[in-house]
Amino acid sequence: MLTSLAYIFLLGLSLGYIFSKLKLPALLGMLFTGIILGPYVLNLLSPSILSISADLRQLALVIILTRAGLALDLDDLKKVGRPAFLMCFVPACFEIAGMILLAPTLLGISVLEAALLGTVIAAVSPAVIVPKMLFLMENKIGTKKSIPQLIMAGASVDDVFVIVLFTAFTGLLSGGEVSATSFIEIPVAISTGLATGVLFGLLLSVYFKRFHLRDSIKVLILLSISFLFVALEKQLKGIVPLSGLLAVMGMSATLLKTYRILAQRLSAKFNKLWVGAEILLFVLVGATVDIKYAVAAGFAAVLLIFGVLIFRLAGVYVSLLKTSLTTKERIFCMIAYMPKATVQAAIGSIPLALGLSCGKIVLTVAVLAILITAPLGAFGVDVSYKKLLLGTESDERDKTNV
Repeated sequence: MLTSLAYIFLLGLSLGYIFSKLKLPALLGMLFTGIILGPYVLNLLSPSILSISADLRQLALVIILTRAGLALDLDDLKKVGRPAFLMCFVPACFEIAGMILLAPTLLGISVLEAALLGTVIAAVSPAVIVPKMLFLMENKIGTKKSIPQLIMAGASVDDVFVIVLFTAFTGLLSGGEVSATSFIEIPVAISTGLATGVLFGLLLSVYFKRFHLRDSIKVLILLSISFLFVALEKQLKGIVPLSGLLAVMGMSATLLKTYRILAQRLSAKFNKLWVGAEILLFVLVGATVDIKYAVAAGFAAVLLIFGVLIFRLAGVYVSLLKTSLTTKERIFCMIAYMPKATVQAAIGSIPLALGLSCGKIVLTVAVLAILITAPLGAFGVDVSYKKLLLGTESDERDKTNV
């Protein structure tokens, strides 16, 4: 495992650096590192590290969502209002609808199988989006209209919505039944997750104000409680729906609201943790990619991914109707809502493991979606924010901060 970690960090850093010098997202280099080192190419990663790959990816997600919460000002989010709520589910619904319309013709699968495929593909990737939005927030770009906050919050809730739908459609295809209560789980999971996070955020704020601890100790406490949130979600499955990742984000956002000075210091600590976590996350996502599946899918699968992306972009546009955002700002939001990676890597293989007839094609399209949209979305944000966001606000400080 130690040898595998050395390969992951050294090659991940090297390829990430090379890609950034080529004006491409560093995460693309990390994804290719995973593909090269993974079991489908050179097979240099230890089975022991691959066996805990899902847990390590979850750890990295907890770090980036904690970092996101520590920068997410709830007052800014309140100003956004309706669009923030719509961005949580409308783009995903549009993309799933697009999949139901296009996939039966292009891939020869049933409508129900297309719906399942849609739920796998529709989830946006916080791991790709959040670091980009944090950069914009740190440099005061787009923040007057809370654009980074809107995208960051919507992307986090979007995943909860899509995963609950995925569970429902998987149950149907496995011969089970799905009742109306299955869909009631979505708002319940979001509400209980946020409530739990806010409660613990308030408690930690009081505790940290009363007892003097080093910031490094506080980081460990935050991480430990975050891991317990994720574990609690699994323990309560089938009893009370709860989104552990939303609880993580809610806790850190509450800490920012109630103890801003500490939150800003802790945010700097999590920025440093993210350096290593980012490499682990994207290299291990890349290691799940089976090139044979991607090649076998052919032109039809690629066409399908771009087709449903158009539906997704339309969903983002509809969510932003009747807002003060300019056309350029809306286009930026559409680009930022494209990347897919972590959710697809996590759930893309489940239908195949369950023995569903559509399992192989679901995994194939999930792999292609990662390879196409993760770099496309990340690169799109990097090259477009100066043209689409700078100059749309009156605050000239934006230009001097970049």
